[in-house]
Amino acid sequence: MKKFRILILSFLAVVIFVTACKDSFLEVAPTGSLSETELSTKAGLEGSLVAAYSMMLGRGFVADAFYNDVTNWFWGSVLGGEANKGTNAGDQSQVNEIQAYATQTTNRSVLTKYATSYEGVARANATLKLIGVAKEGVSEEDKTRIAAEARFLRGMYYFELKKNFNNTPYVDETWDEVTPVSNTADLWPFIEADFKFAFDNLPAVQTGAGRANKWAAGAFLGKAYLFQKKYQEAKSMFDQVIANGVTASGEKYALNTYYADAFNAAFDNNSESVFASQAAANTGTVNNANPGLVLNFPNGSSGPEKPGGCCGFNQPSFELANSFRTNANGLPLLDGSYNNASNKLVDDMGLSSADAFTPDAGNLDPRLDHSIGRRGIPYLDWGPHPGFELNNLSKGLEYINMVRTRAKNSPVLTDAGQPAAKYVIENYSSFASQDEARNAVRFERKLELSGEGHRMYDLVRWGVASSTLNAYLAHENPLLNAPFAGAQFTANKNEYLPIPQNEIDLQGSDIIKQNPGY
Repeated sequence: MKKFRILILSFLAVVIFVTACKDSFLEVAPTGSLSETELSTKAGLEGSLVAAYSMMLGRGFVADAFYNDVTNWFWGSVLGGEANKGTNAGDQSQVNEIQAYATQTTNRSVLTKYATSYEGVARANATLKLIGVAKEGVSEEDKTRIAAEARFLRGMYYFELKKNFNNTPYVDETWDEVTPVSNTADLWPFIEADFKFAFDNLPAVQTGAGRANKWAAGAFLGKAYLFQKKYQEAKSMFDQVIANGVTASGEKYALNTYYADAFNAAFDNNSESVFASQAAANTGTVNNANPGLVLNFPNGSSGPEKPGGCCGFNQPSFELANSFRTNANGLPLLDGSYNNASNKLVDDMGLSSADAFTPDAGNLDPRLDHSIGRRGIPYLDWGPHPGFELNNLSKGLEYINMVRTRAKNSPVLTDAGQPAAKYVIENYSSFASQDEARNAVRFERKLELSGEGHRMYDLVRWGVASSTLNAYLAHENPLLNAPFAGAQFTANKNEYLPIPQNEIDLQGSDIIKQNPGY
């Protein structure tokens, strides 16, 4: 018995001696994880890339996913004055302060938008790292394409961070994940470099509708130039995209025939889709659906007429609705008089369903009836704005009128086949000055792209956010006092969200600088 015990102790001593020289036994892969070896195959690289695409929906990474996706319905449209939060004060109450431009640095929805954008960056970087160790069976052509898609996505996620937070820490696939990184560097050069690489290396036609192609990268690069007021570079890129651009499936970029087609699922990924995130319902998991947009269903019980079962968020503002008033010539009221008592739309605010109501009988732009949920449009981004800033009024006029002609030919009809309202919309005949042209294209973007999450970022890049949004608050406050009582937009502060305090606490205030005013 004693001898047996000694043998056991001797065996243990040998094990300890051997393993003391090698600590690999401590390296235990997490359950359900994949090794770098497994992911360095073609299938592994594609799977890693799909994971980077998936963060466009902002789902599955954090619990509070309603405000994280790239539609920016809250950050772009609600903060841009196109809509109010909706529902009631107690529902998702943490965003009440954001809507009133009184955002705290500890707000959880601000943190999740920030964190989700960086998760997208991290997944793109992970894909780029894997390309460096790809197995021999992965072709150079596939490596280049996957790298270009990953860099397009990384550029897009940094674009999200730039629009919402201004400058944030920049890390690429070479970062050691340990060294602190400050937010003092301008993100624009990095964003440009990623989009340019994608434009130079992506194919024009892709294997799936949701994949970025060459022309999607060109459109994003042009927009990055536009935000920086690099109008000549923007015009040059947009000219190429308009002349040669095709969708991922190879269809020439063009407007849909009817405005309503943009809201019809039968027309998904059509000629008007420069780049569109993909989502699916009834797949067995909500992670494949649009998590943020579920809040935008009408409030109430579920059923065919109320498919979301909730929630009543993202309600169009009175100011936005009034903006669709047209004059006797079928043109918008660019002087802002659409909010005057004589011009504002008739509404049923405060009326019960049993009260009599006479609908508005004045001139209206038919796009009013589709003002929430657009996906994308080429010409107002690509042509008029850089054209007008470079004083090329004729080409800008052509593009604006192209959009307005489509709107005119898209009336909303009753069951009897008659226009649902008095639609009066016509084209501009000319622009007398650069200022007039600039005001027209800015207002046309408001009408055509309302509800698509662009408005706040437009106002900031045009330098008119403070004046425009304080006027908006003055108009909405008497109508919706509860959410807007005491609300004020502060110039040189509210153009951007605060850097989340969690990020500053993790790296230190000497590394991460808070945005001005917070």
